[in-house]
Amino acid sequence: MMDGTTAPEPGFIQAGRIKFPKRHDVLPPRIRRALRIGAYEAKEAKAVLRVVRADDVVLELGGGVGFISSLIGTHRKVKHIHVFEANSALAGYIRETHAANGIENATVHHAIMGKRKGKAEFHVRGNLVGSSLDKMDGAGVTHTETVDIRNAKAEIKAIKPDVLVCDIEGAEVDLIPLMDLSGLRAAVIELHPQWIGVDGVNAVFQAFMSAGLAYYPKLSNQKVVTFRRAWPLK
Repeated sequence: MMDGTTAPEPGFIQAGRIKFPKRHDVLPPRIRRALRIGAYEAKEAKAVLRVVRADDVVLELGGGVGFISSLIGTHRKVKHIHVFEANSALAGYIRETHAANGIENATVHHAIMGKRKGKAEFHVRGNLVGSSLDKMDGAGVTHTETVDIRNAKAEIKAIKPDVLVCDIEGAEVDLIPLMDLSGLRAAVIELHPQWIGVDGVNAVFQAFMSAGLAYYPKLSNQKVVTFRRAWPLK
């Protein structure tokens, strides 16, 4: 999965084929180490590389540091990757990472999806990847910024994704049931049951089942769950 490792260039952290700008304000020590040893988001990465095919349109909700979108962009000849990231600093960093790796078929949207267009407060923490829409009593929040909300149905209709990748810190229970999932071939979702509870997990599963996709255990691992429209995987 992370084959083709090369010696790191000055100013970059090398993770397999992918190089990440060495920004300590974005990448804390634990993430830098996980990237170097191939452990960062390993379960999600394995599933994504197995389901994404050439010429796919991929929609990623929650771009983080750009690992998954860069993994797809450097390993699969997809048609396009659309990344939605609510944190302005991370959205900018993802663009830096894509540029560093020569990924030109990706669009990074500094926005989130919701029921209707509007604005939302996004709470930024010292640990950027722990930032979220949930203030959680202000724990670790350094500042709050405003992010655009885009209409989920309209965005899905415009993007027409084949594959959905989603890691949005518990917001999956609110967003996924709003989305038209009928055009998807597959989805890889990181669930957050500690926040959304049993009813939330069931709501996510029901949304995919209603759209004709089924849970695929072969590429699911603990909180990372994969849904496919057709079996077996070939």
